[in-house]
Amino acid sequence: MTVPAEAIAAAFTAACRDELDAPKPGNVHLFAAGHRMTASDFVRSAEAAAGPLSHSGARIGTRILAAVEATLAAVGTNTNLGIILLCAPLAAAAEAASRDLRASLAQTLDSLDVQDAALAFRAIARAAPAGLGRAERHDVFAPATVTLKVAMAEASQRDRIARQYASDFADVFERGEPAFATALSRSADRAWATLAVYLEFLAAFPDSHVVRKHGAKTAQEVCGIALDFQTRMRSGQAPAALRDDLLRWDTRLKAQGINPGTSADLTVATVFAHRLTTILPSARNSD
Repeated sequence: MTVPAEAIAAAFTAACRDELDAPKPGNVHLFAAGHRMTASDFVRSAEAAAGPLSHSGARIGTRILAAVEATLAAVGTNTNLGIILLCAPLAAAAEAASRDLRASLAQTLDSLDVQDAALAFRAIARAAPAGLGRAERHDVFAPATVTLKVAMAEASQRDRIARQYASDFADVFERGEPAFATALSRSADRAWATLAVYLEFLAAFPDSHVVRKHGAKTAQEVCGIALDFQTRMRSGQAPAALRDDLLRWDTRLKAQGINPGTSADLTVATVFAHRLTTILPSARNSD
């Protein structure tokens, strides 16, 4: 028994909405727009990308390119390239209905080929993310000559999303998922748990998107402030008081054009992975 594409698509759109419900400083959410984008843009993007992303039997590269093109047709701008790059392999891995989503994901990543790389390169070039430069090897504007996993491994030291392909999504499963589970054990508020994941990533390492646009020093300063908020959150500070301070920081970051987009993308992937594990047949019917 495999997981229906409709269930995977629903899990994806739900994860995207969960992420928008959380007041993530510097990133777009329901409390505040930013960077010339609104929460509505991201809702429409999620709805447009969900079908291509979860298309049963489709290769990873096809899912990525089709989801990017559907998003551009829906909102006219790149809102979710990182989300798509992370969630396409997860969606394909869920189809296998493995008892272990990460083990299935590892097999999915190992099966990537040069055609997947060519299609993903086209998608990245089409989306044209801010800060996209040229690379000496495996440049997205050049013909693909290696598998998508190898190409991502080449970029893994400078891009945290690429690093997931080289590590079987270590940040998602070893950092994001535990943070999400711990937060949910303390409160049933999914928005608060999603925020905990975002702060986990934001405090743990410099956000790749911020590094590309503003430099390592600014990214490290963001990490330090995120760590302070994470400490306050873990200490049990009242959500209302913490939210006000988070939104004030959010305003400052957006005024400077600072958007920790990589941390937000990893947050969506974490919540998506969590939702997928609840719909795997083996999660309900162990034998």
